[in-house]
Amino acid sequence: MRCLTLAEELKRRGIRTRFVMRKLPDPARDILRAKGHENIVLNGKDSDSNSGDLAHSHWLGVTQEADANDTLRALGKEDWDWLMVDHYALDARWESAVRPHVKKIMVIDDLADRIHDCDLLLDQNFFTDMSSRYTGKVSEQCQLLLGPRYAMLRKEFHDMRVKAKVRESPVKRILVFFGGVDSANYTGLAVKTLSDQSQDGLQVDVVIGALHPYRKTIESECAAFGFNCHIQTERIAELMAEADLSIGSGGSSVWERCCMGLPTFAICAAENQRKQLRDAGTEGFVYTVEMEADLSAKIKRHLRTLLENPSLRYLISNNSLKAVDGRGVARVVRALDCRTINVRPARDIDSENVFAWRNHPSVKKNSPNPETITWNGHQKWLSAVLASNDKLLLIGERLNASVGVVRFDVKDKEAEVSIYLVPGLDEPGLGGELLRSAELWLAENRPDIIRIHANVLGANKHSQNFFLEHKYQKERICYVKEVR
Repeated sequence: MRCLTLAEELKRRGIRTRFVMRKLPDPARDILRAKGHENIVLNGKDSDSNSGDLAHSHWLGVTQEADANDTLRALGKEDWDWLMVDHYALDARWESAVRPHVKKIMVIDDLADRIHDCDLLLDQNFFTDMSSRYTGKVSEQCQLLLGPRYAMLRKEFHDMRVKAKVRESPVKRILVFFGGVDSANYTGLAVKTLSDQSQDGLQVDVVIGALHPYRKTIESECAAFGFNCHIQTERIAELMAEADLSIGSGGSSVWERCCMGLPTFAICAAENQRKQLRDAGTEGFVYTVEMEADLSAKIKRHLRTLLENPSLRYLISNNSLKAVDGRGVARVVRALDCRTINVRPARDIDSENVFAWRNHPSVKKNSPNPETITWNGHQKWLSAVLASNDKLLLIGERLNASVGVVRFDVKDKEAEVSIYLVPGLDEPGLGGELLRSAELWLAENRPDIIRIHANVLGANKHSQNFFLEHKYQKERICYVKEVR
């Protein structure tokens, strides 16, 4: 799912993608086709498939050498900018074999149990030893994206984020979700536990995948207990936003729930989730306990602890919201430096658009001059700007559509930057890509400028954080007081 999320973000920016996999169920392949992603499924099985020396070598089904050769054939002779690798059975040997045929390699990992040959490594999970986990496992030149601020969540989580809030009210709605497969049927165990602890007014939503091995039983039990059972729903972000408490597993869904501020009783459903949940628990992102024995009794006891402790739920919810903002995939795309925005100098034909954008309430509220601009005043201003060598007005475009405006006011060897997106565009990472494209245009067309600065209104925290995130440094603070 994390690769699909990244591919969707790239595709939305006009970037071509191709999936290469050795095994892919037909429903998953249908999803890729429906979303317009090229995909190739590799065939064949090597006789030495179990001879690998990695902990998960048996997952590959062939040797790394054979898989690398098959992958290269699938990629063809085309010039690929990036190859993203997401497989626990592949390491530097595979990556080194394919490196000569691609420009750059990105690895997605969270085990930190093998050496990689890559340009960028993403580990979106939180670990207490996060800063040192990959020491000696990647080169010093490798860029590391570590932690849940890079969690690659689907766009619906970013969009639903506006409804997320810190949970401080009594629990009236509980969400049960252990992923699409859940072969150990933790879902069924949670359903039975909740049925024993039912209380008036408590609503329970249970989410399972269409291929859940115990689907019929769970549907039947939900019907008997009055729970809502959702099969392969696309409303998971909405359900998380509406719930007061969740019971679920580790993995990427931890960060989905954090993005929605949903306090969660997290149960380790796979060995590779154990450290993730333990460390996330110490940071207060989830509530989790060791579950070796008497699982049913433990779930019942600790669920009661959460239900009866609003301060604990508030703490987890608040920590979660601070950890994940739903913009992780945009940060990853920015690190890939796959720019799809072209900037060009403004022209007379842009006048009406710029006039309308500048007077839009969303732009005016963050402008140093929040007054409505008159048409005559705008025309005089634009004529002066277009005739000046020291006022550079740029229009950002992608896929033949305008996305935003950047202005540089030049004085000596410095330029003051101002930027806004076309009203109505709230795409994660779009502003950052526009700014970066404009900076590159400035470097190429005005090499005399060696410094860019931005003036931001004191109350505009969003813009302050925006420039800090894009490597601008806070230099001075101006204080203003009205005396009459």
